[in-house]
Amino acid sequence: MDMVLGIDVGGTSIKAGLFTPEGELLEERKIPTPALVDAVAYATVTEGLGKVLAAHDATAADVIACGLDIPGPVADDGTVGLLANIKLDPEGFVGALSAEFPNASIAFVNDANAAALGEMWAGVAQGVSSYVLIALGTGVGAGVVVGGRLIAGSFGAGGEIGHITLNRDETRTCGCGRRGCLEQYASAQGIVRLYLEECERRGVTPVHVEHATDTLSVFRALAGGDECAQLAVDKMCDYLALAMSQISCIVDPEMYLIGGGVAGAFATFAPELRKKFAEYALKPCKEARIEAASLGNQAAMYGCAYEALRLRREARG
Repeated sequence: MDMVLGIDVGGTSIKAGLFTPEGELLEERKIPTPALVDAVAYATVTEGLGKVLAAHDATAADVIACGLDIPGPVADDGTVGLLANIKLDPEGFVGALSAEFPNASIAFVNDANAAALGEMWAGVAQGVSSYVLIALGTGVGAGVVVGGRLIAGSFGAGGEIGHITLNRDETRTCGCGRRGCLEQYASAQGIVRLYLEECERRGVTPVHVEHATDTLSVFRALAGGDECAQLAVDKMCDYLALAMSQISCIVDPEMYLIGGGVAGAFATFAPELRKKFAEYALKPCKEARIEAASLGNQAAMYGCAYEALRLRREARG
């Protein structure tokens, strides 16, 4: 029986999904791992994956595709760029997986890009050939799909929409070293900062915020009628819609999907986001749909499995 693996690579563990080639998730399992830089760590992963397969009466020989999503840039040719948040030896890890699963195609995919592909395989983007998934979380990233194909870019920076410059007068520096990036306003941290700044500007006491990315408290304040929260979220929507209008001039997607941790409040800010996009977008692009992503934190796992399967099918003609 043919099996497909999707592996969400994290700093201290992997999340492995076992799929059928048709996209049915048979099992999801978290496997704690040391840094993926040596044979001991690779063996921890392959042994854990072997247990997942055995639970479904399958063996390593049944795996025809194995995808991995990582929090870093992956170029069109599969080259992995700088990995700031995890310790991983890509070549060593791929070598270990190739040896364990000799019949499998192996694919590396950036996590936001993988999430976009997951939505195409098993989520709300099924049947849609051109769309952009925007992940609003600690940062802002995107997966861009055109003609059913992911646009990763020559240097793996395709979809780095969080670093579109929107405010040239910004004095704060973004994590990328530049100023006025979308990520400074539409990320979880950006929303919290906009809220606290608005409270300070008006001389009012903000609600208690647990940490720098605690958007839950901000959206709760918004639900309770907090005007500063309303202004902060409206400003976030303004910046995000402006960025989307520029993306539409280049990609012209049929649909935008909003994912990531902030997307839990999508129903709250969707009307304002849609209104602002309609104001800013070039006339032919105004009809682009703006919807919530549907697969949650499983999307990337689905997507990297799909990409590995696609590579296998492409190689076989």
